[in-house]
Amino acid sequence: MALKPTIYKFTISVSDLNREYYDTLNLTVAQHPSETLERMMARVMAFCLNAQEALVFTKGLSEPDEPDIWAHTLDDQLLLWIDVGEPAAERIKKATRLTKDVKVYSFNSKSDSWWSQVEKQFNPLAAQVFQFEWENIKTLGSFVERTMELSVTITGDSAFVATQSGECEVGWLNLQAD
Repeated sequence: MALKPTIYKFTISVSDLNREYYDTLNLTVAQHPSETLERMMARVMAFCLNAQEALVFTKGLSEPDEPDIWAHTLDDQLLLWIDVGEPAAERIKKATRLTKDVKVYSFNSKSDSWWSQVEKQFNPLAAQVFQFEWENIKTLGSFVERTMELSVTITGDSAFVATQSGECEVGWLNLQAD
């Protein structure tokens, strides 16, 4: 019998000072049985950093041909493709053929090794690549509850996250601009 995902409900007050975007997001996030809390929270952070009207979580790990997050126009044209983790260059090359806006958010302790191996393959691709600071993502993962409220304030290359369980700052590096 297949394991079922764990469902989390987040109410997130987003203040993105970089884009002058302010909204309250009500997100229902399914954590795949093989997914860690840290990866799930990296997905939530990537969602907050790119929040817009048409942005949605996909089936993610359950559907290998889909990114973790994407946005479509009303006539179903792909606007934005977001992968979380360490995807292969071929996967991102395919994504750049489908849409102009492709982003990758790497987040774990292996990110430096992954990037040193794939950087040359990614360089010709029109994709942005970011690396969340692993220790910050681990801290954020430690705050997770099944239903929770978060406040996320984004400025520069970091986000200040406040929850009922604690606060942390999640920073990132811009490894590649498109």
